[in-house]
Formats: sequence, structure tokens, C-alpha cells
Amino acid sequence: MLSGGVLEKSVCAIVGTYGTGKTMFALQFAYEGLSRGEKVIYISLDEREELLRATIAQKGWDTERFGDRFYLLRLDPTDFNLAISSIKSELPALIRSTGASRVIIDPISLFEGLFVDEAVRRQEMFRFVEVMRDEACTLVLTSETDAANPDGSRYGLAEYLADTVVLLRYIRSPGLTEVHLALEVVKMRRSAHSREIKPFEIHEDEITVYSEASLF
Repeated sequence: MLSGGVLEKSVCAIVGTYGTGKTMFALQFAYEGLSRGEKVIYISLDEREELLRATIAQKGWDTERFGDRFYLLRLDPTDFNLAISSIKSELPALIRSTGASRVIIDPISLFEGLFVDEAVRRQEMFRFVEVMRDEACTLVLTSETDAANPDGSRYGLAEYLADTVVLLRYIRSPGLTEVHLALEVVKMRRSAHSREIKPFEIHEDEITVYSEASLF
């Protein structure tokens, strides 16, 4: 559906409501990079580090064998100054010092919410993404959807800043007897991509997208 995958050194946004698998997609992206010998930085603004590591262990992914190639960091979004400083100022330096080629922020919407003023939020997000484009890494941002617009991110910025946008959603059958998880590649700059909505499942150890299947 992505014509081979997310482009290197691009920005990808994974947008969806609660329970649609945003963190699972982010963890899978991190694990695939580690399996290919890459270095990965995973910044969580939501779940605690021990809970993320428990999720990883439950899937049978042995991150211990990757040693210091996996940097899992948890930032407290309620500590405004620390979160802002860590993401805006310290993250680029950390990427350069570690040589990380994949960086995940899960979810970016909590970082956006630190800025109360809408104009400031927009300005800071544009600045942040521009700074990250100068780093030799692929950036994945997860974002919750807007309650009033289930097809858009909470603050309506991630989909405009990202090169690739993947929307995760629930699809209910006509008789309301089943609920399916489905995804859509809404946008992908510099590449052809599928515009169909396809079902996917979250298994114990991986995510499977049924790109040849129909929803019903």
C-alpha cells in the first residue's frame, strides 16, 4: 500500500482514535529497524517505560539483544519545561550522538497540547519538524484523532507537516454485528500509494494488513 514502505528521512504520521493500534504500529516500526541493524529512539509521552517494555516482551521481541541500539525514553508531558526542552533542544543532539536512523514520538498530540495558544502551537510544530528534517533519520509521529473530526489529528497539524499520513479507524459492519480495524494511506509525498481502505489485525507478535482483501 506504501509502494515499498515509508521513505527514508521522511516524516510519517499515524493518526487514529483510542484502541486502533497507533502504538503497536510505532513499536513494529521500531522493531523492524532494530532487526535491520539500525539504531532507534522511541519517546513515549503517554505510557510508562516499564509498561512499554512489558508490551514488547509480551510480543516475544527480545530488545535486550539489540544492546545500546534501542533508546526508550519516557517524558512527562505535565512537566512543560522539561518536555519542551527535551524534544526541541536535546532530541537533535541525541540523534546525532547515537546515529539513530528511526525516531518515534508517541503521541505527538500530547506535545502539541503543551502549547495553549493555537498560533504558538502551529509555529512551534512547524519549527520542530523543520529542525528534524535536517537530521538523518525517519520520524514517525502518532496522534489521536480530533473528537469532532475522526479523519483528522487532534490539532489538525500532523497531517499537514508529515510526508506520509496513515489513518487508523474502526469499521462497523452494516448489521452492526462486527467491528473491524482498517487503515487508509491518506497521503504520501513523492510516491504512488494505495487509496483504498483495507482491514488489518493486531496479532500477538505482529500487525498484518490485508491489502488484497475487502472490508465486508
